Amino acid sequence: MDPTLLVAVGVAGIAVCAFMFATWQFVSPERTAADKLAEFTGGAERDSLPTRLNQLTRNAARLAQGTESEASATRRWLSQAGFRQKNALETYSAARTLGLVFCGLVGFLLVLWLHKAPEDVAGMDSEAAASATARLRGLAWYFGGLFGGAAAGYYAPYVYVANAVQKRREVIIKAFPDALDLLVSAVEAGLGLDAGFRRVADEMEMASPELAGELQLVSHEVLAGVPRVEALRHLEERVGIDDVTSLVNVLIQAERFGSSVARSLRVHSGHIRIKRMQRAETKAAQVSPKLTVVMIIFILPTLLIVLLGPAAIKMKNILIPTAQSRGVAQ
Repeated sequence: MDPTLLVAVGVAGIAVCAFMFATWQFVSPERTAADKLAEFTGGAERDSLPTRLNQLTRNAARLAQGTESEASATRRWLSQAGFRQKNALETYSAARTLGLVFCGLVGFLLVLWLHKAPEDVAGMDSEAAASATARLRGLAWYFGGLFGGAAAGYYAPYVYVANAVQKRREVIIKAFPDALDLLVSAVEAGLGLDAGFRRVADEMEMASPELAGELQLVSHEVLAGVPRVEALRHLEERVGIDDVTSLVNVLIQAERFGSSVARSLRVHSGHIRIKRMQRAETKAAQVSPKLTVVMIIFILPTLLIVLLGPAAIKMKNILIPTAQSRGVAQ
């Protein structure tokens, strides 16, 4: 198949998609009155490059945001990764949409550049090169590059954010037992729960900035007038860790039933310490199976070569001359 024709088809497809996207944005019911008014009253700011880039980002983000419930869940997930900017959801959605288009085009052009046309394949005559099978094979390469690149560009932001969420959770889980012990000491020393959160946040600033920032945010919400129960629920949603969820439930129950907060924290701290020890024992127990797989893959073949290699060479030196002598005798 002619590469020039494929390039023309690809460019035409991109142009059609761009036209459909622009038409959809013009008639989209999601365009607010403020957006429409800004198009007529924006003045010189409307034509500036940052404004156009922001508008492009918002338009691309609308294609991947989904429903309101999906957008809320994605916003909560981004918050667990530490991305809490006002435009975090728009940036993430725009990255997926633009990555879909850009990486799909790059994959298509890369395959177009690397893959040889069927007529240029060595050992293939002209009739075979012109056959339908060869043409279908070429189309499979081109469409594979297109859709493979598009899939990679669409899921790359998801993988990046998921990795950030996992790393952040591991850091918070590692520092949480120590922070809980400090909170128990602060409350038993006479500080209130809000003051204890502030003190623990100050003490954990160097050891775990992520956990310290979460505790400071709880303290700031309470100082701003948010009810403590609601602020604790916000902490649970932002972190997404079972240990923090259990702590929030303990504090809410202690406040609701009027029990001692210090005693509840002391008991809960003991449970968290036990869970930390169990996690360490679980990881230690997983070392042997993991090492066994590594030994089977890398060490066992080398050991077999060392043990059986000399015997195989000796057998070859004995059997091959014997077979040759029998052949000559016959």
